[in-house]
Amino acid sequence: MDEVLWEAIVHCKPTFDGQYFYGVITTHIFCRPSCRSRTPLPENTRIFRGVNEAKAAGFRPCKRCRPDEYGLGPDEELVQSAKDIMEQRYQDPLTLDKIAGELAISPYHLHRVFKRLTGTTPADYLFNKRLRAAKQALRTELYRTVTDIAIGVGFRSPSHFSTMFQRKTGYSPSDYRKLNLGSPIAEEVER
Repeated sequence: MDEVLWEAIVHCKPTFDGQYFYGVITTHIFCRPSCRSRTPLPENTRIFRGVNEAKAAGFRPCKRCRPDEYGLGPDEELVQSAKDIMEQRYQDPLTLDKIAGELAISPYHLHRVFKRLTGTTPADYLFNKRLRAAKQALRTELYRTVTDIAIGVGFRSPSHFSTMFQRKTGYSPSDYRKLNLGSPIAEEVER
């Protein structure tokens, strides 16, 4: 077995999801490489290039990672759902508990899965979304005060907004507005 693929299976990395599947001879179950199920012994593992190949060999799909369903796996769906909530309602006073409650999972599980798949926490993701919205508003919405923008994008208070904005950008919101007034909106890398 390819060592890189085996490492992806051991560490549950989604790198090869959809390209390869692995089956466990002792259980006759096949999974995505990113499946969080117990790691099989290498000698009990078979690699398949597709779902049909695994099924033809007599393996059934894992109920945890659902390799026979196309699209995102369960963890990816969870993260996407959390991102959707934060993208659509970033102005609201969202907390990890509220988001997890809407998704009917524990906050701890959401935090752990979100960080593992995105490399950032839900709180940092939400903060960066609010910061991007604030930057856009500061560049384009001249009629709104900095206080209105701060509250409008979901910060607790104008002082918290100013402190966090300056810490992240190196500029106060007013200075940022003066320097970037009317500049085209640059696409920022989204985490």
